[in-house]
Amino acid sequence: MVEDNKATAKKGRGSKGGNRRQEKETTWQEKVIQVRRVSKVVKGGKKLSFRAIVVVGNEKGQVGVGVGKAADVMGAVKKGVADGKKHLIEVPITKSSSIPHPADGAAVGAKVMIRPAAPGTGVIAGGSVRIVLELAGVKNILAKQLGSKNP
Repeated sequence: MVEDNKATAKKGRGSKGGNRRQEKETTWQEKVIQVRRVSKVVKGGKKLSFRAIVVVGNEKGQVGVGVGKAADVMGAVKKGVADGKKHLIEVPITKSSSIPHPADGAAVGAKVMIRPAAPGTGVIAGGSVRIVLELAGVKNILAKQLGSKNP
């Protein structure tokens, strides 16, 4: 009897036991923002591939944006989802399903302005900003894209 316990207690290399981090029970939603066909010039001609921008969120304050490139669209989307889960950010959400304070974001020529809104307003935003905010779980918000509309 003692030998059986030792055999089951001893774990070899590569065993999936004990102290692995458990993934939380969350349902991730994913939406594709953009799929582009890109080409690379190589010695034999042009090599075509696809680039997909994907947003992943659980509607509980976590959202991530990922980019994937592959020879086919499904492979690019799958890689984009994996990249989005690696780059998750936490979005603070108030009791009224809004954000706590106004915020501005800027990258090169693009600017995004987001402001909290009263309950019942809904998501008033355009383009990819709307998708990101909806997958983050924000229900009442005002947003505006200024400058570039590039996702």
